[in-house]
Amino acid sequence: MEQSESDLIKVSRDPPGSAVAVITINRPKSLNSLTRPMIVSLARHIRLLDSDPTVAVLILTGAGDRAFCSGVDLTAAESVFKGDVKDPLSDPICQLHACSKPVIGAINGYAVTAGFEIALACDILVAGKDAKFIDTHAKFGIFPSWGLSQKLSRIIGPMRAREVSLTAMPVTAQMAEKWGLVNHVVERNSEALDKAKEIAEAIIKNNRNLVLKYKAAINDGFSLDLRSALALEKERAHSYYDGMTKDQFAMMQKFIQGRSSKTPSRL
Repeated sequence: MEQSESDLIKVSRDPPGSAVAVITINRPKSLNSLTRPMIVSLARHIRLLDSDPTVAVLILTGAGDRAFCSGVDLTAAESVFKGDVKDPLSDPICQLHACSKPVIGAINGYAVTAGFEIALACDILVAGKDAKFIDTHAKFGIFPSWGLSQKLSRIIGPMRAREVSLTAMPVTAQMAEKWGLVNHVVERNSEALDKAKEIAEAIIKNNRNLVLKYKAAINDGFSLDLRSALALEKERAHSYYDGMTKDQFAMMQKFIQGRSSKTPSRL
Protein backbone atom coordinates (compact mmCIF):
# COMPACT_ATOMS: atom_id res chain seq x y z
CA MET A 1 0.00 0.00 0.00
CA GLU A 2 1.45 3.34 -1.08
CA GLN A 3 1.77 6.19 1.38
CA SER A 4 -0.37 9.25 0.85
CA GLU A 5 1.56 12.40 -0.02
CA SER A 6 0.36 14.10 3.16
CA ASP A 7 2.03 11.35 5.21
CA LEU A 8 5.49 11.69 3.61
CA ILE A 9 6.49 14.67 5.75
CA LYS A 10 5.28 14.25 9.31
CA VAL A 11 5.25 16.72 12.20
CA SER A 12 4.96 15.51 15.78
CA ARG A 13 5.15 17.02 19.25
CA ASP A 14 5.67 14.59 22.10
CA PRO A 15 4.01 15.18 24.45
CA PRO A 16 1.28 17.12 22.60
CA GLY A 17 1.88 20.83 23.03
CA SER A 18 5.62 20.37 23.55
CA ALA A 19 7.78 23.32 22.54
CA VAL A 20 9.91 20.90 20.51
CA ALA A 21 8.54 19.98 17.06
CA VAL A 22 9.95 16.98 15.18
CA ILE A 23 9.77 16.96 11.38
CA THR A 24 10.25 13.48 9.94
CA ILE A 25 11.00 12.70 6.30
CA ASN A 26 8.79 9.63 6.16
CA ARG A 27 9.60 7.49 3.15
CA PRO A 28 11.81 4.77 4.66
CA LYS A 29 11.26 2.18 1.91
CA SER A 30 12.92 4.63 -0.51
CA LEU A 31 15.56 5.67 2.03
CA ASN A 32 13.63 8.90 2.58
CA SER A 33 14.38 10.18 -0.93
CA LEU A 34 12.57 13.37 -1.89
CA THR A 35 9.94 13.98 -4.55
CA ARG A 36 8.85 17.46 -5.61
CA PRO A 37 5.68 17.41 -3.44
CA MET A 38 7.77 16.31 -0.44
CA ILE A 39 10.20 19.18 -0.97
CA VAL A 40 7.36 21.71 -1.11
CA SER A 41 5.71 20.14 1.96
CA LEU A 42 8.97 20.18 3.93
CA ALA A 43 9.45 23.87 3.17
CA ARG A 44 5.86 24.64 4.19
CA HIS A 45 6.15 22.81 7.52
CA ILE A 46 9.39 24.59 8.40
CA ARG A 47 7.78 27.95 7.62
CA LEU A 48 4.63 27.19 9.64
CA LEU A 49 6.56 25.93 12.67
CA ASP A 50 8.82 28.99 12.61
CA SER A 51 5.73 31.21 12.79
CA ASP A 52 4.10 29.13 15.56
CA PRO A 53 4.69 30.91 18.90
CA THR A 54 4.26 27.65 20.84
CA VAL A 55 7.27 26.05 19.10
CA ALA A 56 10.77 26.90 20.34
CA VAL A 57 13.01 24.30 18.65
CA LEU A 58 12.73 22.22 15.47
CA ILE A 59 14.26 18.77 14.98
CA LEU A 60 14.70 17.26 11.52
CA THR A 61 15.11 13.51 11.09
CA GLY A 62 14.31 10.60 8.81
CA ALA A 63 12.04 7.60 9.35
CA GLY A 64 13.69 4.26 10.11
CA ASP A 65 17.34 3.68 10.96
CA ARG A 66 18.93 3.42 7.51
CA ALA A 67 18.70 6.94 6.13
CA PHE A 68 18.15 10.53 7.18
CA CYS A 69 17.56 11.45 3.54
CA SER A 70 19.12 9.78 0.50
CA GLY A 71 18.62 12.85 -1.67
CA VAL A 72 16.26 13.56 -4.51
CA ASP A 73 14.33 10.62 -5.96
CA LEU A 74 16.10 10.45 -9.32
CA THR A 75 13.05 8.85 -10.95
CA ALA A 76 11.36 12.21 -10.38
CA ALA A 77 14.46 14.34 -11.00
CA GLU A 78 13.06 16.39 -13.88
CA SER A 79 10.07 17.62 -11.87
CA VAL A 80 12.46 18.59 -9.05
CA PHE A 81 15.21 20.30 -11.03
CA LYS A 82 12.98 21.96 -13.62
CA GLY A 83 10.31 23.04 -11.17
CA ASP A 84 10.08 26.52 -9.73
CA VAL A 85 13.44 26.11 -8.02
CA LYS A 86 13.83 29.84 -7.40
CA ASP A 87 10.67 30.12 -5.29
CA PRO A 88 11.88 30.50 -1.68
CA LEU A 89 8.51 29.46 -0.26
CA SER A 90 8.87 25.98 -1.76
CA ASP A 91 12.59 25.66 -1.02
CA PRO A 92 13.31 23.92 2.32
CA ILE A 93 16.88 25.23 2.42
CA CYS A 94 15.68 28.81 2.04
CA GLN A 95 13.15 28.17 4.80
CA LEU A 96 15.81 26.66 7.07
CA HIS A 97 18.03 29.68 6.48
CA ALA A 98 15.11 31.98 7.27
CA CYS A 99 14.02 30.01 10.34
CA SER A 100 14.55 32.12 13.45
CA LYS A 101 14.41 29.10 15.77
CA PRO A 102 17.18 26.58 16.44
CA VAL A 103 17.05 23.57 14.11
CA ILE A 104 18.69 20.32 15.19
CA GLY A 105 19.39 17.59 12.64
CA ALA A 106 19.14 14.01 13.93
CA ILE A 107 21.10 12.11 11.27
CA ASN A 108 19.94 8.53 11.61
CA GLY A 109 21.71 6.99 8.61
CA TYR A 110 22.68 8.09 5.13
CA ALA A 111 22.59 11.82 4.35
CA VAL A 112 23.21 11.86 0.61
CA THR A 113 23.51 14.90 -1.68
CA ALA A 114 20.25 16.84 -1.06
CA GLY A 115 20.08 15.09 2.31
CA PHE A 116 23.63 16.26 3.01
CA GLU A 117 22.58 19.81 2.07
CA ILE A 118 19.57 19.68 4.39
CA ALA A 119 21.87 18.55 7.19
CA LEU A 120 24.26 21.45 6.50
CA ALA A 121 21.35 23.90 6.82
CA CYS A 122 20.70 22.79 10.42
CA ASP A 123 22.18 24.66 13.39
CA ILE A 124 23.26 21.60 15.36
CA LEU A 125 23.85 18.03 14.17
CA VAL A 126 23.67 14.71 16.00
CA ALA A 127 24.64 11.57 14.07
CA GLY A 128 24.30 7.87 14.71
CA LYS A 129 27.56 5.92 14.67
CA ASP A 130 26.65 4.31 11.32
CA ALA A 131 25.56 7.56 9.64
CA LYS A 132 27.36 8.62 6.48
CA PHE A 133 27.43 11.91 4.61
CA ILE A 134 27.91 11.55 0.83
CA ASP A 135 28.00 14.14 -1.95
CA THR A 136 27.11 12.48 -5.27
CA HIS A 137 26.61 15.64 -7.33
CA ALA A 138 29.73 14.99 -9.44
CA LYS A 139 28.95 11.28 -9.76
CA PHE A 140 25.53 11.81 -11.32
CA GLY A 141 26.12 15.10 -13.14
CA ILE A 142 23.89 17.18 -10.86
CA PHE A 143 24.94 20.77 -10.16
CA PRO A 144 24.55 21.68 -6.46
CA SER A 145 21.96 24.35 -5.72
CA TRP A 146 21.29 23.98 -1.99
CA GLY A 147 24.68 25.17 -0.78
CA LEU A 148 26.93 22.11 -0.59
CA SER A 149 29.64 23.55 -2.84
CA GLN A 150 30.00 26.58 -0.58
CA LYS A 151 29.09 25.49 2.95
CA LEU A 152 31.11 22.31 3.28
CA SER A 153 34.47 23.99 2.63
CA ARG A 154 33.67 26.61 5.27
CA ILE A 155 33.08 23.90 7.86
CA ILE A 156 35.73 21.25 7.14
CA GLY A 157 38.17 23.28 5.02
CA PRO A 158 38.58 23.47 1.23
CA MET A 159 41.06 20.60 0.92
CA ARG A 160 38.79 18.08 2.60
CA ALA A 161 35.69 19.49 0.89
CA ARG A 162 37.23 19.07 -2.56
CA GLU A 163 38.05 15.44 -1.88
CA VAL A 164 34.61 14.71 -0.42
CA SER A 165 32.75 16.30 -3.33
CA LEU A 166 34.98 15.44 -6.29
CA THR A 167 35.43 11.78 -5.34
CA ALA A 168 31.97 11.18 -3.80
CA MET A 169 33.74 9.57 -0.83
CA PRO A 170 31.58 8.77 2.21
CA VAL A 171 32.22 10.81 5.36
CA THR A 172 31.62 8.59 8.37
CA ALA A 173 30.08 9.90 11.56
CA GLN A 174 33.45 9.59 13.27
CA MET A 175 35.18 11.62 10.53
CA ALA A 176 32.38 14.18 10.63
CA GLU A 177 32.79 14.64 14.39
CA LYS A 178 36.58 14.94 14.09
CA TRP A 179 36.23 17.54 11.31
CA GLY A 180 33.66 19.63 13.21
CA LEU A 181 30.78 18.73 10.92
CA VAL A 182 28.63 17.17 13.67
CA ASN A 183 28.28 18.02 17.36
CA HIS A 184 27.67 14.55 18.74
CA VAL A 185 27.88 10.92 17.63
CA VAL A 186 25.66 8.38 19.39
CA GLU A 187 26.04 4.61 19.51
CA ARG A 188 22.98 3.70 17.42
CA ASN A 189 21.23 5.56 14.61
CA SER A 190 17.96 5.21 16.50
CA GLU A 191 19.48 7.18 19.41
CA ALA A 192 20.15 10.31 17.32
CA LEU A 193 16.62 11.61 17.84
CA ASP A 194 16.80 11.07 21.61
CA LYS A 195 20.05 13.05 21.80
CA ALA A 196 18.57 15.80 19.63
CA LYS A 197 15.59 16.02 21.99
CA GLU A 198 17.97 16.23 24.95
CA ILE A 199 19.72 19.21 23.34
CA ALA A 200 16.38 20.80 22.49
CA GLU A 201 15.23 20.49 26.10
CA ALA A 202 18.40 22.23 27.27
CA ILE A 203 17.74 25.07 24.81
CA ILE A 204 14.11 25.66 25.82
CA LYS A 205 15.11 26.10 29.47
CA ASN A 206 16.83 29.35 28.49
CA ASN A 207 15.44 32.79 27.63
CA ARG A 208 13.60 32.15 24.37
CA ASN A 209 13.86 35.68 23.06
CA LEU A 210 17.61 35.75 23.66
CA VAL A 211 18.02 32.31 22.05
CA LEU A 212 16.48 33.66 18.83
CA LYS A 213 18.61 36.80 18.88
CA TYR A 214 21.78 34.84 19.73
CA LYS A 215 21.24 32.39 16.86
CA ALA A 216 20.71 35.31 14.47
CA ALA A 217 23.88 37.06 15.68
CA ILE A 218 25.99 33.91 15.20
CA ASN A 219 24.56 33.09 11.78
CA ASP A 220 24.57 36.66 10.45
CA GLY A 221 28.06 37.33 11.76
CA PHE A 222 29.51 34.16 10.25
CA SER A 223 29.24 35.60 6.75
CA LEU A 224 31.15 38.75 7.73
CA ASP A 225 34.80 39.44 8.49
CA LEU A 226 35.59 39.51 12.22
CA ARG A 227 35.71 43.30 12.52
CA SER A 228 32.28 43.68 10.91
CA ALA A 229 30.86 40.77 12.92
CA LEU A 230 32.03 42.31 16.20
CA ALA A 231 30.43 45.61 15.17
CA LEU A 232 27.19 43.73 14.41
CA GLU A 233 27.24 42.14 17.87
CA LYS A 234 27.89 45.49 19.55
CA GLU A 235 25.09 47.20 17.63
CA ARG A 236 22.57 44.46 18.43
CA ALA A 237 23.61 44.38 22.09
CA HIS A 238 22.99 48.13 22.42
CA SER A 239 19.63 47.76 20.69
CA TYR A 240 18.69 44.86 22.98
CA TYR A 241 19.54 46.65 26.21
CA ASP A 242 18.06 49.97 25.08
CA GLY A 243 14.77 48.16 24.55
CA MET A 244 14.67 46.69 28.05
CA THR A 245 12.51 48.26 30.75
CA LYS A 246 13.50 48.77 34.38
CA ASP A 247 11.24 45.87 35.34
CA GLN A 248 13.04 43.60 32.88
CA PHE A 249 16.43 44.58 34.29
CA ALA A 250 15.10 43.92 37.81
CA MET A 251 13.84 40.49 36.75
CA MET A 252 17.22 39.71 35.19
CA GLN A 253 19.04 40.69 38.38
CA LYS A 254 16.64 38.65 40.52
CA PHE A 255 17.13 35.60 38.29
CA ILE A 256 20.93 35.90 38.40
CA GLN A 257 20.91 36.34 42.21
CA GLY A 258 18.66 33.31 42.57
CA ARG A 259 20.97 31.18 40.46
CA SER A 260 24.03 32.42 42.35
CA SER A 261 22.57 31.46 45.73
CA LYS A 262 21.73 27.93 44.54
CA THR A 263 24.84 27.19 42.51
CA PRO A 264 28.25 27.53 44.17
CA SER A 265 30.91 29.18 42.08
CA ARG A 266 33.34 26.85 40.32
CA LEU A 267 35.97 29.54 39.93
